[in-house]
Amino acid sequence: MSRSNLPLNALRAFEASARHRSFTRAAQELFVTQAAISHQVKGLEDRLGVKLFHRGPRGLMLTDEGVALLPALSESFDRIGRLLERFQDGRLREVLTVSVVGTFAIGWLLPRLKTFREAHPYVDLRLLTNNNRVDLATEGLEAAILFGSGAWPGAEAAPLLAAPLSPLAPPEIAARLHHPADLARQTLLRSYRVQDWPAWFAAAGLDEAPDARGPVVDASLTRVQAALAGEGVALAPPVMFARELAEGRLVQPFDVAVETGAYFLLTPQAKADSPALAAFRLWLTN
Repeated sequence: MSRSNLPLNALRAFEASARHRSFTRAAQELFVTQAAISHQVKGLEDRLGVKLFHRGPRGLMLTDEGVALLPALSESFDRIGRLLERFQDGRLREVLTVSVVGTFAIGWLLPRLKTFREAHPYVDLRLLTNNNRVDLATEGLEAAILFGSGAWPGAEAAPLLAAPLSPLAPPEIAARLHHPADLARQTLLRSYRVQDWPAWFAAAGLDEAPDARGPVVDASLTRVQAALAGEGVALAPPVMFARELAEGRLVQPFDVAVETGAYFLLTPQAKADSPALAAFRLWLTN
């Protein structure tokens, strides 16, 4: 007897009965009679030539053969269910997993994401946040958005947005800043990129840059939150904090800004875009 053409209804009846340890509850789940479930399971046992349950007064107990069969069936039905959920109005929803540096996600992407979803309702976008470090291959990502120079090994980098850095501070601190040299009397929140503050002071025309002795906070988003809490002055991209600046909770005391990098879309080298990624790429760059 071929095992390749086993009836799907019988396999579903067994799987539900095994989960519930009851023909009655399986019948309720599948909207059939208890007798139909029992008949389907008995037919499956006959075709396989093994017993799948011990039937006793306290209900059903799986045999060794039933224990071996249940996980494979449960996983298969789960996978089928998840796939069917991706169909909508006769089309298959395409999953797109993208890792995004937190500052870009909060400051640029999320406020605009509604327009992408409206334009591409069949893309199931999965956003993960990163701290500017990802591995596309090992993390199973189709793309990532990072801040940097554009040179990442093993990835193609397409520029998305320039994000020059400038000091940002809450109003009470900004009121004391009339000249770039005034920053020497403030706590300067630093990133792991030690060249950022010296580069800004050079752009501001200071021959000798004050020492940046404040805490090292690796993400622009977190540095700005620290500044808003009164912990010091953050060097961060104003374009990512337009809302806080517009609301007056954050002030950019000087017009000087310095470019130390930009935001890039990273994709694996020598791999064609999926339709979902192509749509996302086009939306990002238009």
